[in-house]
Amino acid sequence: MVCLNYKELISGEIPFEKNSGALFRNMTEYDFSYLCTMQKIELLSPAKNLACGLAAIEHGADAVYIGAPRFGARAAAGNSIGDIETLAKYAHRFRAKVYVALNTLLTDELLTDAEKLIRQLYEAGTDALIIQDMGVLKMNLPPIVLHASTQADNRTADKIKFLADSGISRVVLARELSLNEIKSIRSQTTVELEAFVHGALCVGYSGLCYISQAMCGRSANRGECAQFCRLPYDLTDADGNILIRNKHLLSLKDLNLSDSLNEMIDAGIGSFKIEGRLKDMSYVKNITAFYRKKLDVILSADKSVRAASLGKTVFFFEPDAAKSFNRGTTDYFLRERRRPLIQADTPKSLGEKLGIITYVGHRFFELSTGVELHNGDGLCFVDKKGVPNGCRVNRVEAGRIYPFQMPVAERGMLVYRNFDSAFEKMMQGKTSERKIPVVITFAEGENGFLLTLKDEEGISIRYEIVTEKQVAEHPEKALEALRTQLSKLGNTVYEALSVEIDCSVPYFFPASKSAGWRREAVELFDRKRNENDCRAKSMSIDQLSLFPQTALTYSGNVTNRLAEQFYREHGVEKIDPGFEVKAPKDVPLMLTKYCIKYETGCCPKEQHPDRWFGEPLYLKNNGKSYRLTFDCRLCEMRIKAAE
Repeated sequence: MVCLNYKELISGEIPFEKNSGALFRNMTEYDFSYLCTMQKIELLSPAKNLACGLAAIEHGADAVYIGAPRFGARAAAGNSIGDIETLAKYAHRFRAKVYVALNTLLTDELLTDAEKLIRQLYEAGTDALIIQDMGVLKMNLPPIVLHASTQADNRTADKIKFLADSGISRVVLARELSLNEIKSIRSQTTVELEAFVHGALCVGYSGLCYISQAMCGRSANRGECAQFCRLPYDLTDADGNILIRNKHLLSLKDLNLSDSLNEMIDAGIGSFKIEGRLKDMSYVKNITAFYRKKLDVILSADKSVRAASLGKTVFFFEPDAAKSFNRGTTDYFLRERRRPLIQADTPKSLGEKLGIITYVGHRFFELSTGVELHNGDGLCFVDKKGVPNGCRVNRVEAGRIYPFQMPVAERGMLVYRNFDSAFEKMMQGKTSERKIPVVITFAEGENGFLLTLKDEEGISIRYEIVTEKQVAEHPEKALEALRTQLSKLGNTVYEALSVEIDCSVPYFFPASKSAGWRREAVELFDRKRNENDCRAKSMSIDQLSLFPQTALTYSGNVTNRLAEQFYREHGVEKIDPGFEVKAPKDVPLMLTKYCIKYETGCCPKEQHPDRWFGEPLYLKNNGKSYRLTFDCRLCEMRIKAAE
């Protein structure tokens, strides 16, 4: 009989093989308190619907964020209360969490509906709300945890400390922050810090972009952004000269910080967020799995940290972030300002880089690449005029690519694949399996036998079996058959880490009986694990803290009486209405750390006088003109509607 340390088993230091004989004599003697002392690191995945949410959990997410039926910052990604409840019940089996995005600005007439919805979400099992509107803090709420959305403009330590003191349990940091800025914030507050690690980037500071509202009445702060940042623009100087023609000058590349996870943990990040509440299931599966594997390597090497949820995930494919939607990738401002930050030719996904066209023939072309292509693949490239183009592969023969329709292709063009048909077909099938390890003990009892199940949290049940004892004629065969039956947990979320049979003599049991005992014990175990509400509770407030400012402009986003009451109670004396309530004239419609001067190599700080533009500069699209101004001290750019 072999006894192994339980911590070593679940940490993966000692690999477990089924029926290996790793046994536990006394299930109550193992101390699980070390789990509480380890820092939890959370992988947070997006879900546009229930199916994507379930897939995220199955592929290793520690938490999922999903849109409420109303009031989410992605109006096209709302979900029913019933679907959110189903997702929460499944997630909680793994002690994973469900956060609901209710992060739009509310008007007075919406407050009652929002408060009612929050109660419904709490009753459905929601672990936390992601909010932007501080009026929510003045509602009569259930004890639900509140997270401050990145749209709350969380860039400074003072603002973040204030939010923590006001009842916010977690702050989603602005994407523009550097590692040093994150470290500084961490040193000044103990509030949970969440950071985006992958996906689309808004060019403007989140929550401070009003261009969509101003130009077409679609508020980004109410989930209806018209994505003006993804449009093509001409850049002109003060004399009307076109400096850059028809380029996507505000369309940032997508974020990818997968090589910086360790540094971000050291800086104080506890939750790594994947953007993508409008993305499909293939994206959710692939990108969640990609980061799960990355984080697991880090967690296995550092025993002071652990995953924020339970269970081990096995993947039946090799995750590859390049195969999912991306506009090219950037680490943005995490380390230092560097270019290029934009994908100027197209706002669409380029995908994975393949190689250069080496020959163009009649209805085919050849490509210098080591990547295997498949019928049905989608290819794209940018021609010499800077115009994006593409084609669908009909067939590949002897290195020649025959498209369904021949594009205008030339030698030397760099080709990307933005749709891998074989990969996408694989992603439609079963691509992962997530299981919670349990230790099973079968022992003699006073009136028969006792079947015990115990998980890594220390939760256990003892299922009493009253039955006659029949000594086995073939002891070894009987023991193996019983062990096999007890470990058959395939249709459940559990996996037998070990099975111990502790009997004075081997007994014989019909397979149907032992299978029935196992099923009933698992049902009892399920009820025991699910009987307690494992959700955290909202923070209590001892005293009111002062907001860092005594005056709020339109950018304070105060659009209802409760938000105004909140800020006045916290020392704000002058409060202007939010842009959506009363749009002021001649104010920046977008504030961004991204700078066109720097991007084009014309930053005054770099001292290139021959490259300086005649200011003011303008962006022009479809008859609309926007004036650019620059605050070089803060390294920020502002965009206004031209007069």
